[in-house]
Amino acid sequence: MASEITPITMPKFGLAMTEGKVAGWMIAPGKPVKAGDELVDIETSKITNAFESPASGILRRQVAPNGETLPVGALIGVVADASVPDAEIDEFITRFQAEFAESNASAKGEETAVEPTLVTVGTHTLRVHDLGMGNATPLVLIHGFGGDLKNWMLNHAALAHGRRVIAFDLPGHGGSSKDVGPGTLAFFADVTAQLLEHFDLPKVHVMGHSLGGGIALTLAQAAPQRVASLCLLAPAGLGPQVNMAFINGFIEADRTRALQDVLKFLVHDKSLIGRRMTDDVLRYKRLDGAQAALQTVAAACFPDGRQVDDLRPVLDAAPCPVTLLWGEEDEILPVTQADGLSASIARHVFSAIGHMPQLECASDVNGIVETFLTQHEH
Repeated sequence: MASEITPITMPKFGLAMTEGKVAGWMIAPGKPVKAGDELVDIETSKITNAFESPASGILRRQVAPNGETLPVGALIGVVADASVPDAEIDEFITRFQAEFAESNASAKGEETAVEPTLVTVGTHTLRVHDLGMGNATPLVLIHGFGGDLKNWMLNHAALAHGRRVIAFDLPGHGGSSKDVGPGTLAFFADVTAQLLEHFDLPKVHVMGHSLGGGIALTLAQAAPQRVASLCLLAPAGLGPQVNMAFINGFIEADRTRALQDVLKFLVHDKSLIGRRMTDDVLRYKRLDGAQAALQTVAAACFPDGRQVDDLRPVLDAAPCPVTLLWGEEDEILPVTQADGLSASIARHVFSAIGHMPQLECASDVNGIVETFLTQHEH
């Protein structure tokens, strides 16, 4: 009978995820559910995601109530046929939880291999997450203003099949040192080039989001021989407009509610911005030097409330293949900035998606990027 019982466990949305919070069940106990139906919202430190049922049947138990935080793999619910007796469900839950507790205790400390590490690059200490291996050209991920390497939590491991994929925190961000020099795109592109030197990577694919897209374009201009291709998600530098209510609000907000309201600019589905994500950003902002770093970057890149870098000529003259991905409902950098570019640049515009398609429609982004990279192997 146990084969007819399907455990619903805390999912692992990215390698950096160790726990999640049950933000809200969408199916009541005793109600039927089909495989693929959205079953429960799970909140992480980066985003709230709907988790789909892995099986069809009846939701027999909500083991974890709304609001409970549990480690990845913990039992949160049970789906089974109506014919399975309640006593057997209870026995299954008791046995699962006992075995999970035992295996969880023995596994503590065994996952350090997938944790980010600190590396010294020039005068900077950078937090780097290095995954995957293989003969395919490596991929480097560059996050945007105020972000960190966890912005790629739904993409990093998914793209690390047969290739090395490196995400890192830009100076001034996340767990990296906070000196941002002049705070320009050229400065960050130079640090990225130094990171490639550090890892002895002569040529890489580069995937950049927002400010990171502008950095990727600047790197391609400064060191074209190093860039095999560009995947640009809502990149900076393609038009003067930028939502300064977001930029200034992100820098200035020092309370959870105020910052949460600012972060909602990032996504079309506002329910994706949870308390844990907001608290995670607040912890970063309270680090020594973080706020000053953000102010320096904003003054250098967005003086007078406009983007100072015009990278459209760089993009039009790019010596490598380029694909552009943008959310139609982007409230930070308008999707119209993708208009009028060379026809050789593939464009993917996602409806009902905001500024962070890599989080809002991760599977679509991963599929497009994987296909693009495979097509442009050298």
